[in-house]
Amino acid sequence: MKYIDEAKIQVHAGKGGDGSAAFRRAKFVPRGGPSGGDGGRGGSVWAVADRNINTLVDYRFARIHRAEHGENGRGKDQYGRAGRDIELRVPVGTLVKDTADGTLIADLAKDGQRALLAKSGQGGLGNLHFKSSINRSPRQFTRGEPGESRELSLELRVLADVGLLGLPNAGKSTFIRAVSAARPKVAAYPFTTLDPSLGMVRIAHDASFVVADIPGLIEGAAEGAGLGHQFLRHLSRTRLLLHLVDLAPPEDGADPARDARALANELKKYDPALFRKPRWLVFNKADLAPDAGARARAIVRALRWQAPWYLVSALTGAGCRKVCAAALEFLSKESRPKARRAA
Repeated sequence: MKYIDEAKIQVHAGKGGDGSAAFRRAKFVPRGGPSGGDGGRGGSVWAVADRNINTLVDYRFARIHRAEHGENGRGKDQYGRAGRDIELRVPVGTLVKDTADGTLIADLAKDGQRALLAKSGQGGLGNLHFKSSINRSPRQFTRGEPGESRELSLELRVLADVGLLGLPNAGKSTFIRAVSAARPKVAAYPFTTLDPSLGMVRIAHDASFVVADIPGLIEGAAEGAGLGHQFLRHLSRTRLLLHLVDLAPPEDGADPARDARALANELKKYDPALFRKPRWLVFNKADLAPDAGARARAIVRALRWQAPWYLVSALTGAGCRKVCAAALEFLSKESRPKARRAA
């Protein structure tokens, strides 16, 4: 199935039914009085997060969603039936925004979470509500209210604790295969993945975290080079970024330090908050680089890097366990409640 993480839709809630102006007419009831019932309310449009869905492909083609209108009231004090609500099931992690002003309507980050997208119109009142001691035969009734109509944008952001970042062919897919059960495509020739991948990294029986791999980012992505910035949104929910650096790039004259600076600059252009997230350097392909340790230390000095850095070989698995254990320890510290300072 094609991975689609953006869609625009229109939602229309149902109109409320009209009230009825009717009078009771029975053979032995000469003054039956008003008997017009109320109209039923319209149906509303809801969004529901569903963990069994992982793409917005259904909403790329079905763009207009209408709830049922309420039924009109009838005589004999009969109220109209309410319109049926409709539920739009979306992947967990979906953001719903109003395209008119960009307002965030809902962030569906938990399975089963619901959000009202378009509110139904109320049904009108029948003439039985207008009777009084001075108005025995009211002919007044009210029309049903229209339901809300909106144009919305759906945006999927995957839920992960750790995000993998790097140039194409840095070995991100190989790394996620080495540390989890995820199986993105890898091959012996240069290419980049086109869809995000999620993997569960399990350090112990009760200690694990989720890692996300996104397609490679290149210099000039802000101007549309490569796949652009479109997949960086999937890293916005992460708490730690692992920046993979290729110690054995296939291009002659490649400068890993310069490439690392360029990628960090692209992060800053996309979202300064994402740029400020904790980021560690992970030097990959140590098995292919001669004197990999010395080369990694030279890059660290060139970047004046102060954060943690690691040397790994995703192909052989060397060093990967150490990175994952350190990441789990970092996430555990981040999730602990901070002690309050005594007054």
